[in-house]
Amino acid sequence: MSSTKKLGGLLWFNIILFGFIGQVAWAVENIYFNTFLFDKIGATHEKISLMVSASAVTAMVTTLIMGALSDKLNRRKLFLSGGYIIWGLSVCVFAFISRESIGRLFGLTDTVAIVAATVSVVIIMDCVMTFFGSTSNDAAFNAWVTDVTDVSNRGSVESVLALMSVFATVIVSVVFGLLVDVAGYSACFIGLGLLVTVCGVAGLFTVKDSLSGEKKQESYWKNLTYGFRPAVIKENKPLYISLAATAVFTTAVQVFMPYIFIYLQHYLNFSFDNLKITPVAAVVAVAAVGLLVTGMVMLGKMIDKLGKSRFAMLSVGLFVIGLICLFFAKRLGTFGLFAVLMFAGYGLLTIILNASIRDFTPEGMAGRFQGIRMIFMVLIPMVVGPKVGSLVISAFSDATYLNEYNELVEIPVPHIYLAAAIIGLFVLIPVIFVRKDFKKVNFN
Repeated sequence: MSSTKKLGGLLWFNIILFGFIGQVAWAVENIYFNTFLFDKIGATHEKISLMVSASAVTAMVTTLIMGALSDKLNRRKLFLSGGYIIWGLSVCVFAFISRESIGRLFGLTDTVAIVAATVSVVIIMDCVMTFFGSTSNDAAFNAWVTDVTDVSNRGSVESVLALMSVFATVIVSVVFGLLVDVAGYSACFIGLGLLVTVCGVAGLFTVKDSLSGEKKQESYWKNLTYGFRPAVIKENKPLYISLAATAVFTTAVQVFMPYIFIYLQHYLNFSFDNLKITPVAAVVAVAAVGLLVTGMVMLGKMIDKLGKSRFAMLSVGLFVIGLICLFFAKRLGTFGLFAVLMFAGYGLLTIILNASIRDFTPEGMAGRFQGIRMIFMVLIPMVVGPKVGSLVISAFSDATYLNEYNELVEIPVPHIYLAAAIIGLFVLIPVIFVRKDFKKVNFN
């Protein structure tokens, strides 16, 4: 077992800053772009599935191209900080998209044509925003984190990044939702966009490039196609098995995640207007957050110390059992309780799989493998998962919701959690095959 390499304060600052703000932006896209399209534009769940799939394809292609380019140019900071700046500006554009503005822009008067055009504009702009987000976060930030960490501290780093994801999801679900009710989508999109841009500007002064900046002489095309070569796949088998596990796991998540807030609002009747925050509830919430932070950090350290193999099967079990319980939860309180169980497994699996992917990535080649990572982590899950969710909703939904344009749309049903649990069970197959490789990593 190797000794743990300590990371400096500035490194931790940037890991937390870019990790958190990036997750906030992605959480808004994953949750509120869907509700924005559903409630404000009048799109169906099929269009949500289409938008998620189009965004996934864009993210994969972008990360593949820009990750390899960052390797070729031998620099990360330019793509990281510069990308966040433009990413934020692209988010602001959504503040100006509405049925009315698109109708005026294209001179349309027919309602059906206006809805179709507005939906198309939202999906196209989502892909544009995803291009900059994937350049800066998926390609540059993730490669940079791989560069500055090693096998002795990645469990701890991934536990913190997982916390950032959880915090971002909770904060976006609650705070962004409250702000939307008070100020509207336009103001919230502008505020979020400016926050992301300011993060990028801060990075210009705080991020130290993990690479030299001296352009490499190797072929860019070879970098771009490196991870697809059969010899490379054979040589790095544990990496690709870990990626396969991630693909199955994330597909299960994407079966329900694009619809979860719509489900809470329109199936379980959750409303921010009915949310009562008493002093006791506030104390309990703060205590819960404290326990979550402590627990996740301790888990990360335990995974670094004891090895991933000891936690892999447990995490799959918690995730799947939690999803099955959500299927049976008919009340909001029960749903919240079982969601904790599901997210415990989700968090553990995220830490283990993300850390293993970094561990098995060949040193100095993080950029060219980010696109491969995105195929398994984003493209496959976000194309397959939401489509499965949409098919399940179409098959089992017997309730409709009248949106603000007096149009009937189908409400998501609990069956999406059962479908996710069934897919989640298949995570066990690649995990069983890769457990022995976990044990071979030098800190185990």
